Amino acid sequence: MLDNKKKELENILDNRLIKTVFQPIVSLRDGEILGHEALSRITGEGEINSPTTLFEVAKEYNRLWDLELLCRNKAFEAAYEFMKPPYDKKLFLNVSPNIMHDENFKKGLTKEYLKKYNITSHHIIFEITERNIIADMQGFMSTIDHYKSQDYKIAIDDAGAGYSGLNLISDISPNYIKLDMKLIRDIDSDNLKYALVKGMVELSKTSNISMIAEGIETYNELETLVKLGVQFGQGYYLQRPDIYIKEMSTDVLEVLKEMNHKKNYDVSQGVSTIWIENLCTCTDIIKPTETVPHVYELCKSKSNFMGLCVVENEVPVGIVTKENIAYQLSGYYGFTLNQHKQISCIMDKGFLSVDHKTPISIVSSIAMSRANDKLYDFIVVTKDNKYIGTVTVKDLLKKTTELEVTAAKHQNPLTGLPGNMDIEQRISHCITSSASYSVAYFDIDNFKAHNDVYGFGSGDMVIRLLSDILKSHFSNQFVGHVGGDDFVVIVDEHVDKDYFEDARKRFESEVLEFYNENDIQNGYITATNRHGHVEKFPLITLTFVVVNNKDYKFRDELELTEVLAARKKLAKQKLNFCGLSKANY
Repeated sequence: MLDNKKKELENILDNRLIKTVFQPIVSLRDGEILGHEALSRITGEGEINSPTTLFEVAKEYNRLWDLELLCRNKAFEAAYEFMKPPYDKKLFLNVSPNIMHDENFKKGLTKEYLKKYNITSHHIIFEITERNIIADMQGFMSTIDHYKSQDYKIAIDDAGAGYSGLNLISDISPNYIKLDMKLIRDIDSDNLKYALVKGMVELSKTSNISMIAEGIETYNELETLVKLGVQFGQGYYLQRPDIYIKEMSTDVLEVLKEMNHKKNYDVSQGVSTIWIENLCTCTDIIKPTETVPHVYELCKSKSNFMGLCVVENEVPVGIVTKENIAYQLSGYYGFTLNQHKQISCIMDKGFLSVDHKTPISIVSSIAMSRANDKLYDFIVVTKDNKYIGTVTVKDLLKKTTELEVTAAKHQNPLTGLPGNMDIEQRISHCITSSASYSVAYFDIDNFKAHNDVYGFGSGDMVIRLLSDILKSHFSNQFVGHVGGDDFVVIVDEHVDKDYFEDARKRFESEVLEFYNENDIQNGYITATNRHGHVEKFPLITLTFVVVNNKDYKFRDELELTEVLAARKKLAKQKLNFCGLSKANY
């Protein structure tokens, strides 16, 4: 007699007791919807009450393929209403890697099958979870290549949840990496998670793999991900799963707009604030059905011509460079073999394509990490996956250099931190916006005496020490170097002096490395004061003062800096009184 779980499983399969809900995957730059993940839910009631349990039971009774088929069909049926033109978003489907290279799966997911739902293969993203152990890796990799060649896209799901994620990413080279929600939870207060995701973002910049953060549930988590530069996100804070497709709420769009405005305001970020669309030019395009000789003649007709983008239904599908087509037609049989072919047969399908709102710093990094034979190929720029133009490597490097030089002019040469102009602009922005902020001013005490005794080289190292500590402790905030031994930290919330105490204690502990043992034991150094008299000076300490807009709204940056200066002067007077009494005992 069949046990209850097996009966329940068969009941679900036989009566198709599955429904699909959709959760949007959203650009964290502007709130635009990239696509939707199709999530399966059980419609009946019983002992099997979650999709995870259902798939475990299906695997136990060798019905995993049947369940996968049912979930996929239900997803396509539900998606049919919103996937047809002009709605052309992506559809993310969860697929077990051990099912994916089953011949039944391959036969059941043909382009002919998709046509009845008005869905094209490049709108389908297979989500492969790294939690599943892949039994036949060689067969699985062959399957991945098979689907990539047919223009399906691949996403690694739950990245960071398993133990072989990096190997899987390296082997598959996916289009998307979905960061597991456990990595995202409380990322705003967990330094280790922050560092891990920051590293993954750097990976995405150099590999042209888009990052998607799953399970975003709070404002602070979202803000941290925006600051880190994660491209896409999904979660309850953005929108809950639903059987209906909905637009993003205006509240969420406004939150994202404000977060990105704050992030991109800092001119010290240079190339990180300029989108690639600002360099984009609309160049000639051709259809994939054009003949090879015709395209060759087009390329020859223009002297400063880099190549052409091949576009089908407004979507770029390949590029043709002048150098490559000349190579294809060279040799004894090159022209003979290709003269009757369409350009789609020899075009480069592995070209670099970026969204129009990708920062040029990221585009530059991706472009320069390409193989040597593609290093100088032009870059295709898209909007909503549709062609809008191209950017040459020459223009990209020229603009990048220009912006980096401009940014360097605003940076302090000793610490590399933003200087006075950037500090003033950031403070001005804080005052004119309605958001919460706090400004802290840091000054090193007894710095001149240390310089006089130990030299300017040691003094520079003390300044760099404070710079490094401030950058480390306040990596999510704005840190500026006024000049000399004065620094500013601007925080996007209301804080008091306690917020900075750990940084002060660390500095005053580590700065002792720049004194000899005798001076440390004495607790002071002997130096000549500005009047030419020998005097005892206390060891270096750190004074800081804080203001915010919690109880008082400053009129302008001049008023704010005057208040800071007055508080700093008062703090110094108290310190000097205490310091003199200690140094002259």
